[in-house]
Amino acid sequence: MNIASRLEEDRPVSPTTLSSPKTWSESLVKPTLSELKVQRPILLPLLLMNITWFAKITITTVFLGRLGELSLSGATLGFTFANVTGFSVLTGLNFALEPICGQAFGAKNFRLLHKTLVMAASLLLIISLPIALLWINVDKILLRFGQQEDVSIMAKEYVVHLLPDLVITSFLSPLKIYLTAQNVTVPIMAATALAIGLHVPLNVFLSKSMGVRGVSMAFWVTDLMILVMLCIYVVIKENMKGGKWKEGGWWEQSGGDWIRMVKLAGPCCLTTCLEWWCYEIIVLLAGNLPDAKEALGVIAIVLNFDYLLCSVMLSLATCASVRVANELGANSAAAARASAYVSLGLAAVSGVLGGAAMAGARGFWGALFTHEKGIIVGVKRTMLIVAVMEVMNFSVLVSGGIARGTARPWLGTYASVCGFYLLALPLGVILAFKVHLGLAGLLTGLAAGVAVCLLILLAFIARINWEEESRKAQILASRAIDEATNNDDQ
Repeated sequence: MNIASRLEEDRPVSPTTLSSPKTWSESLVKPTLSELKVQRPILLPLLLMNITWFAKITITTVFLGRLGELSLSGATLGFTFANVTGFSVLTGLNFALEPICGQAFGAKNFRLLHKTLVMAASLLLIISLPIALLWINVDKILLRFGQQEDVSIMAKEYVVHLLPDLVITSFLSPLKIYLTAQNVTVPIMAATALAIGLHVPLNVFLSKSMGVRGVSMAFWVTDLMILVMLCIYVVIKENMKGGKWKEGGWWEQSGGDWIRMVKLAGPCCLTTCLEWWCYEIIVLLAGNLPDAKEALGVIAIVLNFDYLLCSVMLSLATCASVRVANELGANSAAAARASAYVSLGLAAVSGVLGGAAMAGARGFWGALFTHEKGIIVGVKRTMLIVAVMEVMNFSVLVSGGIARGTARPWLGTYASVCGFYLLALPLGVILAFKVHLGLAGLLTGLAAGVAVCLLILLAFIARINWEEESRKAQILASRAIDEATNNDDQ
């Protein structure tokens, strides 16, 4: 579909034309179905990939549990520390690739795609160095915060043997977005599924021979298998007829390129970390409730269902970001706006279905994990509150994806600060400890924060000038500008 036809579809429809079913179909239904058809081959593989990735965490937890209570508690604490200080930071920084690579692909600027992939991997490797220093001293840090010595030592053993995953993630995460921005998601899904299939026998072998160290090593070995398979795919694909390997750009980074990357990476990282850390703080606060053990058991079980829904949310958000960035890069403002609104509609429907699924599962979900009646009752009550929150959470993540696609990730930062830290945490603490609502109070505060995040993001999206964003995208990813710069350098 060319730009002119897209703009034609985007013109306001008069009341007289609305009375015609044919015109209504052409102006609204057909573009929506067309956009869904474009999103489907991107979204479904992403969904399957994210579900299998979360399965890796579940498999790891099961094998840790088989090694004993100390191994489970210490390694879980270590992995939480690794998430908060490491993987959340790398993931957030990596999100900066979505607008650049997405808009570059839309503009058919493969040179910019290549140079951005190299810059992102380099940036993540540099940031991994201070993260590694933190991980090496994790036992000292945990002891400072009052953790037991044996648990802290076990956490260090797990985290130290997880260090290679920092390097692997520094290459794997940018490569995934590099491919996704080009609407290439099936190979990512296939590589992830194959590696996760090997994750179980790998854990069986390494856990028996090396204990906690083996389980930790199995985690990064699985990621390494995915990385190797994707690298092989890229090399073969780029060398096939029609590949863009020879377009160059791999080592043509300039100071301006790095400044642009850092300006996008900072807000992306901050937004991701603020939301990630808020959930971790909620868990820590639950540990200070009068019925701490029961509260922690309840929230751990409820969050397991949340992780399942999160795989869907992340897939929708990534798809929305890529589609908006692609259309803006192609100088199709009307199509970018349509992609954004279709994505929001899909998120709203998915949120209702996800919330309904959580509410429907509350009767049996707790019993799958424990036989403690108090925890089972708590899960039933708590999942109703979280189900309401999940209805909004889908739209929050997709709205954040749209903001990234327009190369304006700082919108998500504002929303996270206002929703999570100015409202959710203070309100949750008041309801939990002052009003004595316990865990229900903490999660009610979190739900209120998510609602505020959603309102802020929707207000920002409603005010987006898509024509202006399209013009900016041409500056960010225009092939002509990039080629002109290259000619000047020569």
